[in-house]
Parts: sequence; C-alpha cells; structure tokens
Amino acid sequence: MAIARIISVNTGPIRDFPGGQPATSAIDKRRVAGRVFAGRLGLAGDRQADTEHHGGLEQAIYAYAREDLDWWTEQTGRELRDGEFGENLTTSGLEISGASIGEIWQIGDDVVVQITSPRIPCVTFAAWTGERHWVKRFAAAGKPGAYLRVLAEGEIGAGDPIEVLSRPDTKVTVAESMRAFYGDPDLMTVLLTVEGRGAKWDEIGEHVLGRVAAGRPVVSDRA
Repeated sequence: MAIARIISVNTGPIRDFPGGQPATSAIDKRRVAGRVFAGRLGLAGDRQADTEHHGGLEQAIYAYAREDLDWWTEQTGRELRDGEFGENLTTSGLEISGASIGEIWQIGDDVVVQITSPRIPCVTFAAWTGERHWVKRFAAAGKPGAYLRVLAEGEIGAGDPIEVLSRPDTKVTVAESMRAFYGDPDLMTVLLTVEGRGAKWDEIGEHVLGRVAAGRPVVSDRA
C-alpha cells in the first residue's frame, strides 16, 4: 500500500487574468523548493485574488491528488503538471475526493489540517484550463479535491507523510459534498450534521434545501 505523502507544495502570486471573474487570479500555482510555512490563513507566499470564494480560515489550503490529475490527463490528452489545478498541495497515495468532510490529517511533524469542503469549479478555472464545458465536466467527474483549514501551524514540504488522525462519526465524502452543493437534498441534510464542516455549509444548505422544497432548480452563481 502506497504511503500517503505530499509530492509538491505550490504557491502563486496574483496576476492579471482577462478571462477570469474577477480579471485577476492566483490560480497559476508553481512548485516551491524547500519547506513552506503553513499558517491559519494558508501557505507563506501564496495569494488569492477572489477572496470571496478562496482563502480564509476555512479554505486556507487546497489539496488535489496526483492520481486525479493523471486521470484528467487521460481525459484531456494534455500533460498536467503539479499545481495545474491551482492546488497548494499535490498529494500521492491518498484518495482525497473519497475522504470525509471533517476528516483530520497530520502532515509531517507539526501541521494538522481538517477537510472543510470540495472545490466548486468556476469561470476562472474554466478559462484557465481552456477546456470546453469545463465546469460541467469537472462537477460530473466527482474529483473536486479538498479545501483544508489549518488546526496546527508549521512547516511542510515535498515528501512529508500524510496521516489520517480522525474521521467524523457521520460520513459525507468530499465528492458527495459536491453533489450536495449541486442539489442532492438527502446528502445535504446529512452534511449539515457533520462535525468539522466548513462554516459556509449552513448558508449553502439553507439555499439548496429551500430551492429543492420549492421545486426550483439549484443553480450556483459560480457554475
């Protein structure tokens, strides 16, 4: 069995990005040599342009599995480097989208993080990839990667092991939480009971369940 580990730590500055909404973005993440401080608000040297939907305490770090990047390589016919999806941590040996919301990991010796939510694809992500119908394709694939809150700060680097410390009693996977976001009322109802979920889920859940109860389609303004 492969040992779960970080294979790349990636950060990026804010750059002009005419195809995005807003017209600046920090989605272009690149591998960092050496060790990087992971704090409550993310990695040292990393930035976010769209701070309404990225960054902050609940989405301090974005993790994506190398195995899922390889799957997308097969789907798109393009080689995808570590950091290509704007992830801060490219991992190996860990099924991130099958992990649980509220799950807690230790990374290396000091850093402890908790999964709060999936990545929801947006217009900027679609423009960055240049792929047709990207938002729908990414959502349908069920490989969103995970946003993490930092519970214990410290330095991390490529090669650091990742250990699952705990999982909540009520299980909703990262992939299932994306389905809840897009309108699955049963999954959303369960998700709203999961300890450690992101703080925005209560507001999102009220919106989703309200629209479902009213017989109205659930449409995200980010899709």
